[in-house]
Amino acid sequence: MTPTVLHRAAPTSVRDGLVVLLAVTSGATDAVGFLALGSAFTSVMTGNMVLFGMGLARGDGAALALTAVAIGSFVTGAALGARIAGSPRTGDPVWPRRIRAALGVELALFAVFALAWWGLGAAPPEPAFLPLLALNAVALGIQSSAIQRFGVPGLSTTYLTGTLTSVVGRLVSGHGLRAVGHSLTILAGLVAGAGLGATLVRVAPAAVPLVQLVPVGLVLLGSRLVRA
Repeated sequence: MTPTVLHRAAPTSVRDGLVVLLAVTSGATDAVGFLALGSAFTSVMTGNMVLFGMGLARGDGAALALTAVAIGSFVTGAALGARIAGSPRTGDPVWPRRIRAALGVELALFAVFALAWWGLGAAPPEPAFLPLLALNAVALGIQSSAIQRFGVPGLSTTYLTGTLTSVVGRLVSGHGLRAVGHSLTILAGLVAGAGLGATLVRVAPAAVPLVQLVPVGLVLLGSRLVRA
């Protein structure tokens, strides 16, 4: 192993672990959106498009409004995240500074959501569904674009169907579990986050915002350890 690879191994490992935390946040936020904010997703836009089509077929105005707002908000967030984080560049460090800036905006949006959630007694009424869903979808759109700045093929924390497909493809083509270990960890993080979010909605709704604020806050702190 060359000195350069040795120098970058530890920072890359830190980055990979922090990305898993962001996947936990994505899964939890999607669960909260679906269970507590009118049955729409905040990052799974393919699912929202399906729900939108079903709403059209049934003439369900509420479903159409929720999914349309979620999709539009995610797109807005993705555009904002792309502007803040920028595009991958030759010579980028393991953790570009502008990714931290984008995640800082995401954390601020989650803080606004938290204040609103707690202000509504951790049980938002139906009129609050759209603005709260929009806040979370914008935040995850920003996160999605921020992760793209890493320039690592297949690295994502929101749209993970492609990650799952890649894992299956690599396994059946003869690669071992070690080759897909990080992708599997990200998928597990998403599932764990969804389970945690769903559990908090049911048994401890006042704690729901913590599953957003704590992981993203830890990522912002941990990213400062990535020096390469």
